[in-house]
Amino acid sequence: MSTTGRRVGRPRATQRPDSGLSPRDELLAAAAELFTTRGYAATSTRAVAERAGIRQATMYHYVDGKEDLLAELLESTVTPSLSLARRLLAEDGRGAEARLWELCRSDVELLCGGPHNLGGLYLLPEVQEERFAEFHRVRADLKDAYGQLLAGTGAGLVLDKGELALRTDLVFGLIEGVILIRRSDPERPVGVFAAATADAALRIAGVTGVG
Repeated sequence: MSTTGRRVGRPRATQRPDSGLSPRDELLAAAAELFTTRGYAATSTRAVAERAGIRQATMYHYVDGKEDLLAELLESTVTPSLSLARRLLAEDGRGAEARLWELCRSDVELLCGGPHNLGGLYLLPEVQEERFAEFHRVRADLKDAYGQLLAGTGAGLVLDKGELALRTDLVFGLIEGVILIRRSDPERPVGVFAAATADAALRIAGVTGVG
């Protein structure tokens, strides 16, 4: 192993400018580009390896295959938001309304701020397979955190269990729905879009005057 984290003795398929990424991260970057532009089913492991500048046989030294790459890309769209949500739930110096708004805004920025629309991968039929159970578990935990924050707002405190669950579904659905808006208008300024979406989410929750 070299000091840069690359394994030695495994030549690249092509010479490409050094990105500073590890081979696994280069594979993830290549997969993100190809899965979102060509489509997951239409992208071969050979294509991913070639785009990353790594020999196909060498690719399996770092990942098990396309499913491994897809699983990690999917999880990257929810894990940071879950970490933020847990920090926000632990706060006691701000109202739940402001914390919910921050989570909504940050989540939209995560989904829309990268170079590729990874949220669009949610729509793949393959994502329903058991192989992606960890993604679904983290996503469910994130949705639960949304519900906990909503329950702590002034609006949430007066909702019964069924209505709270419905409002949580609506808020969470709006946040994830940005993947479709980004697909139709990828040049929309992310910061403005994220704040506007957070405002709309809180109105759905019955909260006003925050943000």
